[in-house]
Amino acid sequence: MIMNEELQLRSQKIAASKAASVVYAATRFLLRVFLWSYLRVEVSGKEHLYGKDALIMAPVHRSNLDSILLAPLHKRRMRALAKESLFKLRPFAWYLSALGAFPIRRGSADRESVKIAKTLLEGGATLLVFPEGTRQEGNQIGELFDGTAYLAAKSGVPVVPIGISGSEKAMGAGSRIPKPYKVRICVGSPIPAPDKNSKRSSLSSWTQRLTLELQAVQDAAQVSA
Repeated sequence: MIMNEELQLRSQKIAASKAASVVYAATRFLLRVFLWSYLRVEVSGKEHLYGKDALIMAPVHRSNLDSILLAPLHKRRMRALAKESLFKLRPFAWYLSALGAFPIRRGSADRESVKIAKTLLEGGATLLVFPEGTRQEGNQIGELFDGTAYLAAKSGVPVVPIGISGSEKAMGAGSRIPKPYKVRICVGSPIPAPDKNSKRSSLSSWTQRLTLELQAVQDAAQVSA
């Protein structure tokens, strides 16, 4: 099925508008002042996100809170791929686009998603990617697929592993309102992208490194308790 190009173009136009920049800045400020204070968020390693170059933020995924918790970490707007169905209602679609979300058709081919993400990164974006895919439980990092490695290789952009502890207790599966449970975020050192022409075995080796780095920052987020 062909992607709704009109929806994508509309999203891009909204994201590029001055109004969207103002809305994003205001949302980021409110998250920092209210949500971070409510959850008593502590951050270590934030300096690894400084700079103006494109990068891929690769956090663990334990809660629906994870995306918005990370927004105040970086002054630049995070971009993230989101399922197209979320953009059906225009007011909500406008707000999602202003926050940096970009519509993709759920179940679309990986090649299509990578193409969109690569275009965003080539434009200097900070892209949010969850290497684990869907939400997981517990502190252990499970088996990762090579999607993040492939995207990093094709775009030549470094990947920053991020551990998050407490978000699953603040708002677990099925919850709609966060509880005031302390959250800690640990940002690791950037991992250089694999070579653009890397073979599958090289991508798998790189993914193993990402797994170890993710486990390290996730453990560090726990240890800092």
